[in-house]
Amino acid sequence: MGSISVSRELAALGNETAQEIAKMLGYRFVDKNMLEERMKSYGLDAQKLERYDERRPSFIASLLQDRDDYLHYLKTAILAEADLGNCVFIGRGAGIVLKDLPGHIAIFLAAPIGIRTERVKSYFHCDERRALQIIEHSDQHRTGFHRYFFEIDWKEPKNYHAAFNTGFFSPVVCAELIKQMKDQIYTADTESQNAIRLKELILGQKIKHQITYEKEIPVHFLTVTVDGNTITLHGVGSSQTTVDAALEVARDLAGDVNVSNEITIVEDYNVIR
Repeated sequence: MGSISVSRELAALGNETAQEIAKMLGYRFVDKNMLEERMKSYGLDAQKLERYDERRPSFIASLLQDRDDYLHYLKTAILAEADLGNCVFIGRGAGIVLKDLPGHIAIFLAAPIGIRTERVKSYFHCDERRALQIIEHSDQHRTGFHRYFFEIDWKEPKNYHAAFNTGFFSPVVCAELIKQMKDQIYTADTESQNAIRLKELILGQKIKHQITYEKEIPVHFLTVTVDGNTITLHGVGSSQTTVDAALEVARDLAGDVNVSNEITIVEDYNVIR
């Protein structure tokens, strides 16, 4: 199975290109609505979804546990969709979540500001001044979203496998070029390695979910990494009892995989939720 993620500037024909890729390759097209429905099914409420909808979070929001909840459920939803088989994601930081998968291709779409402006004028039936305001607003929010949740520069080329200028390349041409990339990159070995790594990422999310949301064990800043035969827990706990409880959950889900502890104990450590 493989996945392709498309990140895009406003008016860079992101949806059109992603849909064309999906059509050409016979992949599922996964958009905002599909991911949000999954996140709601996991228990994330609509208010949190609205607060972080590819927007730069407010100062108040940045202080809340809601941020970590949103990111956890977003990652879980993206991995669940990837696990269903070949798919094309549009936005939502999917390229960062899936960056460690051997069978993943991350694409960025851009266009010259003049072309973007003309497209926005057409989309919103507005004048040039208003179009430029809309573009600036969108770029600021997408920049803030990626920095806040993933600590990356949204437009930095090194975060993608390829970038296309849709001021010059149509969605069909972009899709054809991406198909050629996929045909060169995806092999039987890639397929096998991709499946293994995806299962590792999903297991890590499952362990974190059980510890944090099901058992409500207070390990702060918890991350769970799964690499081959080792699962490692990182975070901050207030007592050895807390750490032991988290490790027990991980071992119950790990099967034959070794569980390693990197949780730091800081007595009387509390985070306002």
